[in-house]
Amino acid sequence: MEQLICKDLTIGYGQVALVKNLNFTVNQGDYLCIVGENGAGKTTLMKTLLHLKKPLGGSIKFCEGVTQKDIGYLQQQNQIQSNFPATVYEVVSSGCQNKSFIRPFYTKKEKELIKLNIDRMELTGLEKKCFTELSGGQQQRVLLARALCSTEKILLLDEPVAGLDPHVSSEMYSLIEKLNKEFGTTIIMISHDVSGFIKYASKILHIGDEIFFGTKDEYLNSEIGKKFISYFGGK
Repeated sequence: MEQLICKDLTIGYGQVALVKNLNFTVNQGDYLCIVGENGAGKTTLMKTLLHLKKPLGGSIKFCEGVTQKDIGYLQQQNQIQSNFPATVYEVVSSGCQNKSFIRPFYTKKEKELIKLNIDRMELTGLEKKCFTELSGGQQQRVLLARALCSTEKILLLDEPVAGLDPHVSSEMYSLIEKLNKEFGTTIIMISHDVSGFIKYASKILHIGDEIFFGTKDEYLNSEIGKKFISYFGGK
C-alpha cells in the first residue's frame, strides 16, 4: 500500500535548487535509506517531507489513511537539545502531545503507549532518570520512543547512529529493524553508514549529481551504487 508519493519534486534553499525532478514512492513497511554525498540535499529533502520547508516544485502526496500526524521524526543527534531538565518518562510522553492537544493529562491508552515504547526501546527502569544523565545511545533510544508515541506508521530518521560507537550503533539498528519487521513501521532514514544501509535497507534513494531510486539489490548492481560504495565504503 502506497503511503507517500513524490512527483517531480525540486528542493533547495531559497530559489537555489539542490535536487530537481525527484520521483519516488514509499510503500507501507518499506525501509528506505536516503544516501548521497555531503551537501547533496538529504536533510533538506527530509525537512521538505516534514513540511518544515516548502518544495521549489513538484508535489508530495500522503496517501489515504496517512496524515502529517502519522509521521514521527528523529533528527540528527548534534541538533538535539540535550540539556533540558526532563526525565526519560517526560521526554517520551511528550510524543503524545499531538494526540492530547491542550489536555493537561494523558489518557489510559496514551499511558499504555508510553510504557509500551519505553519497553520497546529497552529503557525500563530509567523512567525517572534525567535525560541529561544518559549516554548518547540511551538519549537516541529515548527520542526514538518519543517519536513512536507520535506515530507507528512512518518514522523519518536523520542519521540516527551518527556519533555513536559501533556497539551502540548495532543496538540502535537492531531496534529500528525490529520496528520495521515486527511492527510494520515504515522507515525513511538518511544514512552515511554504508555497511548499515547495505545490511538493513529494502530500497535506496541516492541523490546528488546523479539520482537513483530502486531496490537495494538494484542499487548495489548499478554504476552509481558501485561508485558510491567503492568510494565511501572504506571510510
